[in-house]
Amino acid sequence: MSFTDALWSETADLQAAIATMPFNAELADGTLSPKIFREYIVQDAHYLEGFARALALAAARAPDAQSISRLAASANGAITVERQLHGDYMARFDISPQAFATTPPSRACDHYVSFLIRSVAVDPFPVGVTALLPCFWIYHRVGIAVHAAAAPDNPYRAWIDTYAGDAFETSVNGMLDLVNHLGAKTDPTTRAAMAAAFARSSWHEWMFWDSAYRREGWPGPMT
Repeated sequence: MSFTDALWSETADLQAAIATMPFNAELADGTLSPKIFREYIVQDAHYLEGFARALALAAARAPDAQSISRLAASANGAITVERQLHGDYMARFDISPQAFATTPPSRACDHYVSFLIRSVAVDPFPVGVTALLPCFWIYHRVGIAVHAAAAPDNPYRAWIDTYAGDAFETSVNGMLDLVNHLGAKTDPTTRAAMAAAFARSSWHEWMFWDSAYRREGWPGPMT
């Protein structure tokens, strides 16, 4: 069993909960509320901008040219998805640049991005990189599962096809290779920290979708 396979196995219950949660089940059968998806797309665009920053910061800390190239390319890919896929859906849902700019990140989005940036900035490089892996891997697995269940006329087909596609799979495999390489060459204490970071980011993935489905914002007044 590879290091990343072990990470997935150790979080199997959480991964199963993500795969079957209402947001993804309704996305697959096309019944997800357009209002929920509209708000999700705005938050996902905020998230991907922060995720790209975290990837770029990880690239700056990478110890070798190959890792720098891989992480920097992934950062560029995250921005590309934000501009193309989210731009398309924002146009469909009549979300103007001003409306996006004036909608703050949700609590779940803000907490997830803050965790990732703190991880890549403060933790050892292998731990920070492992914290970034769930966004790649979970989205790809969910995308494949949803793709298999979705009808051709599913209104969210573009989202589904992106995360189930070959281009995204290539990015996922690159991150898996990097984490496996880092896990194999580091010490047990660091591997334990890597596992903890993977589990925490996986939980943030669940929380992001759950909060989007429940349309959860910030408690109390916002200024």
